[in-house]
Amino acid sequence: MVNCIDQSEIDRFWSKLGDGGRESQCGWLDDKYGVSWQVVPAQLRDLVLSGNSDTAEPVMNALMKMVKLDLRVLQEAAGR
Repeated sequence: MVNCIDQSEIDRFWSKLGDGGRESQCGWLDDKYGVSWQVVPAQLRDLVLSGNSDTAEPVMNALMKMVKLDLRVLQEAAGR
């Protein structure tokens, strides 16, 4: 797992690790050597484990629809 501080870092790791590899859903990709990575915002844990199921469920629903994760969309789903 690669915890990224912002969208720019997500984009950079996604591009580098995915070059010659294969993208999957929920922030997962396989690099050109077949190693699986999940590229996520470091804030994801807080967005999902906020102690509020009213927040966690929309965040997880948004995440499940994504390939590369979009921090802004995840924050909006959490109401932030």
